[in-house]
Amino acid sequence: MKQYCCAKVTAILDKVPIVKNLARKKFIVLFVLSMIKTRSVQFFEVAQALNDEVKASSNEVRIQDFFREVSLDYEQVALLLAMFLPKRGKVTLCIDRTEWDFGKCQVNILMIIVRCRHISIPLYWELLDNNSGNSNTDDRIDLLKKCIRLLGGRIGLFLGDREFIGHRWLKFLKDQGIRFCVRVPKHHKITRQIGLNEHPHTVEQLLQGRQTLRLSACRVDGIWGNVYAKVLKDGDLLFVFGTAKTEFPAQLYKKRWRIECFFQNVKKRGFDLESTHLRDLDKLKKLVAFVCIAYAVVANVGLHQHLHAKAIAIKNHGYKQNSFSRRGIDIVREGLRRIWKRNFQLFLDLIIRFLLWIQINPNNLTLPDF
Repeated sequence: MKQYCCAKVTAILDKVPIVKNLARKKFIVLFVLSMIKTRSVQFFEVAQALNDEVKASSNEVRIQDFFREVSLDYEQVALLLAMFLPKRGKVTLCIDRTEWDFGKCQVNILMIIVRCRHISIPLYWELLDNNSGNSNTDDRIDLLKKCIRLLGGRIGLFLGDREFIGHRWLKFLKDQGIRFCVRVPKHHKITRQIGLNEHPHTVEQLLQGRQTLRLSACRVDGIWGNVYAKVLKDGDLLFVFGTAKTEFPAQLYKKRWRIECFFQNVKKRGFDLESTHLRDLDKLKKLVAFVCIAYAVVANVGLHQHLHAKAIAIKNHGYKQNSFSRRGIDIVREGLRRIWKRNFQLFLDLIIRFLLWIQINPNNLTLPDF
């Protein structure tokens, strides 16, 4: 039976060879599931659940050895994550950064997630070594090129916050034929062409006491597009620019909030990513990969439960009681707790069934009955 399990795991993971060695492939599966079980990324916590047949200290040494010695194929990681997306249809890309400090070490992650239907899946990310400063245009273009190679013409919209502006960046989006909608700092000028003359204005000048502003065929940062501006309830100014129609920028820009929810769900509300003590950027990038895989698994489990079993309750403020990922974490943890106690062989069989499901039905939201 053990040889059968090894053969099955090898055959399945060969479809997405994140690593080449069989033992390391099995380690990844165990590490991700242990991280879900403990809701932690700290090695000493994950080691408690990695393998009950050896001491936790030995598990921790094994984890440290993996992160020190093994390289991941991040293109294959992205391919695995993309398997959780619907097979057809347009998708929306969202870009953002998250950062935190651990002592004198500053962690700064630039990430692109894919938003479609009910769920969002992380796809590519990069650890920035620039003292937690903003990303530069080359960083963004490099990540987006990878998304284009993987998703092709499925990219229907690109969303970004005020950091993600600039002539070369916006020109790249437009040259690629990607419809975009980004928030712009209010000091950026809007240039309108009236007759043969161009007239630059600030957004405050064009609002002139009005609550909303919609302009088509104007230029921001040297790129032609459409402008939407609105004075928010707190007095702040929402200034959105893009190639989307002037009727929809506000609704489209709201979709960007999904990436903020993702960051929350991999931090305190999920796997407590900020608690890691890793400082090496290569090791941190590997850890983020495992967190993203874990998130994709539990978010899909939670979504399946919501759609086909018990819907997540909506509270008085209009939002769900729990996110899909949090519901999925609870379901997987409970299942692992019961199965782990009963039979470790049954636990291995569960892993095989889940991997087979991904291999045969990579875009089907209907999970197997675990």
